[in-house]
Amino acid sequence: MAETFELAKSIAHVPLGIFSVIASYLADKIPNLPNAARIDPHDLLMVAFGDDRSTAWIKPLQAYAVTLTTARQNLAAAGLPAALVTSCGNILDAALKFINSSVTAKVFDMKSFEDFSGSVYADIRTNMEYAAKAQIKGVQDIMKTWRAKVGEAAWADLYCVVLSQWTTSVLNQNTIIIKDCMNAAKVGTHLIDLPGLETPKDPVFTALDNLARIVQDNIAAEMVFPKSTVVADALKGKQDLLSDEILIQLGGTAPAPAKAATYNTLAEGMCPVRK
Repeated sequence: MAETFELAKSIAHVPLGIFSVIASYLADKIPNLPNAARIDPHDLLMVAFGDDRSTAWIKPLQAYAVTLTTARQNLAAAGLPAALVTSCGNILDAALKFINSSVTAKVFDMKSFEDFSGSVYADIRTNMEYAAKAQIKGVQDIMKTWRAKVGEAAWADLYCVVLSQWTTSVLNQNTIIIKDCMNAAKVGTHLIDLPGLETPKDPVFTALDNLARIVQDNIAAEMVFPKSTVVADALKGKQDLLSDEILIQLGGTAPAPAKAATYNTLAEGMCPVRK
């Protein structure tokens, strides 16, 4: 299943791989495309910073084509389901066609790329379907193994930290799968999404270090702020402890309970804010 996941996902990313090669050589003006209104002109300028008349993209694109050709030649022997073989083949064939025509013409544009990427959307969806099935089974199997190893009593109090990048921190695929494997009554407090800028060198240490801080804050919050559950919840959760007071001082609106807590509890000496 791991091989199915990796192959399905990797080939589904082929259009994005081509884009990463040619992006800086795009013209910095938005053409008349169906999604033109959704493209920020400034963002396009930041991405398409190269000379759109340059052909420096040809060699790296040809090198990528060699990799795609190798994948295409070995696809039939990969042992994938028939529907996935078809979708992967369609993506690779269309990618190689786009590369060959662009290299021959020594030019490409946003429209030609969108014509290519749009033509394989249905195939990408098929790859996503098989990748999702493989990941669900893989994660669930691991969780079942660990559950049997630690026992039901320990499993009920399980904490789980999911490390991710910002781009996958909302509705993270592992979080969704793991949620169904945990004690439903404690998912809200014991399943922790930890987004970062990049994968840490030691993910286990990073997870344990943050989990230690979170668990300590859970206890500290109740003992440091015994007069306000609102402020205690802020210390326990992802909300910045000063956020409500900052909103108030900047003329914003804080939730009524939080505003009361700020003026009645914090002002009693917990921190130097106005009364």
